[in-house]
Amino acid sequence: MTQQQALHQPSGTNSPAGSGLSHAEVTARTEAGLTNRVPDGPSRTLWQILRANVLTLFNAVVVGSFVLLLLLGQWRDALFGFAALGNALIGIVQEYRAKRSLDRLAILYAPHARVLRDGAVHDLAVEDIVCDDILVLRTGDQVSADAVVLDGDGLELDESLLTGESDPVSKMPDAEVLSGSSVVAGHGTARVVRVGADSYASRLTAEAKRFSVVNSEIRNSLNRILRWISWLLLPVMVLVVNGQMQASGGWEQAISTGNWRTGAVGAVASVIAMIPLGLVLLTSVAFAVGGIRLAREKVLIQELAAVEGLARVDMLCLDKTGTLTEGRLVFDAVHETGALLNPGWKQVLGWFGADPNANATARCLAEPFPSGGGLRPTSTAPFSSARKWSAVSFSADQNEAGTWVLGAPDLVLREDIAGTANALAASARLASAGLRTLILAHVPGPLPIQDADDARSPAGCAPVCLLTFREKVRPDAAKILAYFREQGVDLKIISGDDPRTVAAVAREVGLDAEAGYDARLLPKDPGLMQEVLKNNVVFGRVTPAQKRDMVLALQRGGHTVAMTGDGVNDALALKEADIGIAMDSAAAATKAVSRLILLNGRLDRLPRVVAEGRRVIANIERVSVLFLSKTAYAVALSVIFGSLLWDFPFLPRQLSATDGLTIGIPAFFLALMPNARPYKPGFLKRSLSFAVPAGLIVAVAVFTVNAYATEVGSYPSDATRTAAFITLSLTGLWILAAISRPLNLRRVGIIGAMYASLTFVLTVPLLRDFFSLEWPPNGLLLAALGSALGGTLAIEILRLSTSR
Repeated sequence: MTQQQALHQPSGTNSPAGSGLSHAEVTARTEAGLTNRVPDGPSRTLWQILRANVLTLFNAVVVGSFVLLLLLGQWRDALFGFAALGNALIGIVQEYRAKRSLDRLAILYAPHARVLRDGAVHDLAVEDIVCDDILVLRTGDQVSADAVVLDGDGLELDESLLTGESDPVSKMPDAEVLSGSSVVAGHGTARVVRVGADSYASRLTAEAKRFSVVNSEIRNSLNRILRWISWLLLPVMVLVVNGQMQASGGWEQAISTGNWRTGAVGAVASVIAMIPLGLVLLTSVAFAVGGIRLAREKVLIQELAAVEGLARVDMLCLDKTGTLTEGRLVFDAVHETGALLNPGWKQVLGWFGADPNANATARCLAEPFPSGGGLRPTSTAPFSSARKWSAVSFSADQNEAGTWVLGAPDLVLREDIAGTANALAASARLASAGLRTLILAHVPGPLPIQDADDARSPAGCAPVCLLTFREKVRPDAAKILAYFREQGVDLKIISGDDPRTVAAVAREVGLDAEAGYDARLLPKDPGLMQEVLKNNVVFGRVTPAQKRDMVLALQRGGHTVAMTGDGVNDALALKEADIGIAMDSAAAATKAVSRLILLNGRLDRLPRVVAEGRRVIANIERVSVLFLSKTAYAVALSVIFGSLLWDFPFLPRQLSATDGLTIGIPAFFLALMPNARPYKPGFLKRSLSFAVPAGLIVAVAVFTVNAYATEVGSYPSDATRTAAFITLSLTGLWILAAISRPLNLRRVGIIGAMYASLTFVLTVPLLRDFFSLEWPPNGLLLAALGSALGGTLAIEILRLSTSR
């Protein structure tokens, strides 16, 4: 026998629980590493976050350009560095917040556990439990490690957080209890068999803590654009530098005279103009503002891009317990069985509800039947999961005389009693409707003495009435599901409960669900699973792994999937869903892996999230045209001027000014304005279909001005750059006017303010000097205005053609 096998041998005892481990045995297991301490999970380190957001190709280009300009003494041309810095900081802060949330992830809430050692019960920290420890379980405790039951009295566990099954599960000797489940009735002892990372809760936690980011169409589109630009940067930069050097008299002369500095500044201008830094920054800002707005509605956004996500969802999967329902049973109704109701039955039901040893179902009777507290029983039989009934007897001098039995109809009633067949048939009909059903039966005389292990009900039980119970449905559930159906979102109800019960809840919230599909029959083949998911709405008896597989199958079918949940059993599926939504009552693991958390548990906040996501998507699409048109004309100008061996027509500071007037400042306001346009796929295609032709139009207009200046050949370089600056600004502002349609007072105000700012930059001496602008001669000015006019007309024609 190995040392580890020896350590796992339980200490010698004369009873199932014995005296627990000795101090020496605990020490040996601790030294062998058999403790309940869980190693740190695989969330990203701070260094990994910094590296992912700072050590990128574009940051390298931007920082290199920034440093080069500073070394050349051109600090006024290095303004673009602030946009890159802001974008990196937003990314770092957001991911670090997500890291902290993941690192705090813990399924087990209980800070201490009750353990039997050396014949005495001790309260220990959860991580100090060792393998083979004896857990002492009482009502209200949470199981801290996987264990096997040694003995118990009416021991019942709620495993809904782990399995989704809302019914308490009775645990007999040798039954397994899982870490993360809670004791809801009875008491007992259990020997620990798995600890630390090997326990069920820890395995779920480790998988849930796997780092991932929300699937964002906007972010994916921007990343694709940045990849395209990556391939263009080096060849375009070489082309521009060569053009600048040749325009300065060749490489040798440029280096000997120091004119290479001008070439370097022009190359930086062309490269920085190609990178849509402001679009990435503005997207993060728009998401962040959306998150702040939703926080006021008690919706916590765990990841910024999730603001966009729900607006794109076309499949919503909902857990039943804790999401559609409040996670608790309520009394439904009394159903007569055809037998004469015995006098005092209401008072008896009140007594069952007020009994301190009542289980969760019986306690629901206390409110509708409050009059049983004064009854004086002569004997009782508490509820046990083994027999599925409880009983009470009252003396002959009370109206409630005799023995009353409350329990499962098929276990309480016997076929030889009148009315039993009708009661059992009625019970079956009610159960098929998804209702939990109990029978109240009566036997004349006192409760017979029975062995504790005898599960048979007293002989002669006559049915009095049937009682039904149901889960309390959230009051806003039906309205919200109707809203999503109107928005074209398909719905699936996925639960660990009995399919009939789930179907009953689905019908109560307005879904057409005659029967639920039993997930135990769900095929493992992904193709067959997709077919089953397509043909069914309600699914019961679904395991945590199946929930995740169902989400993945829906995604493979082309759906954008959102899922709601509150239990640990939902965590894996929420992690894989495009948008995971946790309720306020959710387990810590579920909240940590979700993208959205409804802090007040109200589903009616989801339409507000959809509206905010639509606003973000529509506005980012609108302003993306501005930034992408800039990239298009920057690439075109770099290629044209580099091929012709001409100086690049702008200084970096001048591009910073045009960026601010025609793109950055107006885009900031446009991105935050109301916009209720429904989501349509194809964000990138629509943006590029306007931005690329518009950018080429701008490039042609700027080229025309420079061609005129080159042909005349007598204009100063600053005057030529100013003419190009005017042309670029005017055509860029018309792109702004085009994408702002339909116009309203706010948008007209923004456009007017930008025209006024352009006039201000061109006329105030201090600003002209800062941006190296020189008012061009009349001929060059007219050429600039004529080129700008031609560009605005071409852009207007483009707008009319693309808006059809």
